[in-house]
Amino acid sequence: MVRVGVHVSIAGGVDRAVGRAVAMGCETFQIFSRNPRGWRLKGLERGTVERFVNGIKASGIYPVVDHMPYLPNLAGPKEDVYLRSVDALSLELERCSMLRIPYLVTHLGSHLGSGLERGYLRVADGINRALSGYDGDVILLLENTAGTKNSVGGKFEDIRAILDRIEKIDRIGICFDTCHAYAAGYDVRTLEGLDTTLARFDELFGLSMLRLLHLNDSRGGLGSGLDRHEHIGLGRIGENGFRLILHDSRLRNLPMILETPVDHDRGDAWNMAKVRELAR
Repeated sequence: MVRVGVHVSIAGGVDRAVGRAVAMGCETFQIFSRNPRGWRLKGLERGTVERFVNGIKASGIYPVVDHMPYLPNLAGPKEDVYLRSVDALSLELERCSMLRIPYLVTHLGSHLGSGLERGYLRVADGINRALSGYDGDVILLLENTAGTKNSVGGKFEDIRAILDRIEKIDRIGICFDTCHAYAAGYDVRTLEGLDTTLARFDELFGLSMLRLLHLNDSRGGLGSGLDRHEHIGLGRIGENGFRLILHDSRLRNLPMILETPVDHDRGDAWNMAKVRELAR
């Protein structure tokens, strides 16, 4: 069976996320290790770290994934925000090491009109700066984007241009978001489209760089550039599309994190059950 989980709240302390993940039946899960909507950072207390690490060991859940907060923008031209973003990345890598989290996912950001080439250079330089002073073994996962205006990472070629400038390439992997890919023009809902998408991925990166799936349906159409996640099977990718994805031997054994909506009718449990149903 597939390894599936969701993004889990750290309300009350990061260690509380483990029990929540276990209660939901997660085989993997994702967190923010801190408040994702602010720059202020509270240090991790020793007891919290020990409870988190021991809880993960006891649970058998693997891997745990951390996600960068929302405010950092590694592609942006504003120097003050950029420097804070690089610092945030450096600190988050260290927090992952403390918590023994193997993967840290980052968005690549927005060039804010300064141009894609400038955005590539900024992202690569920021990652190189953060990794230059980091001695741990956390893998930084670059996430593809939905191709929204001024975003960096909507096309595989964007990510390749960044990777070509990374110095510690052994510390880098890729997180593939299905909603983002579809919105950016990759037709993962059909067998032919999925094969074409993965063949291009393999050509540019090698499939070994693909470490994680963000499994989300899309409210927007193919190539719409609309970053709006939908419940599994209820969006434009649909049940048949996810059935193809979940039965593809190149993807099936990867950890899968759902970032699907939570509303009155459906939530995380419904979406995990739907994934397991479609994966049978």
